[in-house]
Amino acid sequence: MNGRFVIQQLAVWLAVAGFCAPPVAWAATPEKPSSPIADLMLHEGNTLVGQVVDAQGKPLADVPVSLRVAAGELAAGKTNAQGYFAFRGLRSGVYQIAIPAGVAMYRVWAPGTAPPAAQPGAMLVADGQTVRGQGCCQGLFGFLGKHPLLTAGLIAAAIAIPIAIAADKGPSSP
Repeated sequence: MNGRFVIQQLAVWLAVAGFCAPPVAWAATPEKPSSPIADLMLHEGNTLVGQVVDAQGKPLADVPVSLRVAAGELAAGKTNAQGYFAFRGLRSGVYQIAIPAGVAMYRVWAPGTAPPAAQPGAMLVADGQTVRGQGCCQGLFGFLGKHPLLTAGLIAAAIAIPIAIAADKGPSSP
């Protein structure tokens, strides 16, 4: 067995492995939540309050705010001119508060039962920098990532063409 035959066989097996590899092999790992669940205390009337601000701390008015539980959306509203929002008549439990820039999880406590570290209200920062998805996989790389068979074919061609050209020239003289 000469070296060229071994290289050709290796190229074939690498191409076959590329065709057989599931697309999941190239999938990104899901991100972990950026922050743990924070504790909030409910105010009088079982009211949850919060504020939406930008990255500089300036209050944002008319931002859509959604209160969610595991079963779906519980309530929706908008922030006032000072960026504040409120949801009344809540029970203790775990809630998600969603704004267009993202979602935050909160463990909400009834008045008088909250732990000492519980905050009096939610603070959501809409920094305008939120990027969803895989930002690195755009353009050509994104296209190739969505078409693994085409990618494997290109890799196989990149390996096989130089081998074929070298084989066509015949044995090299020392």
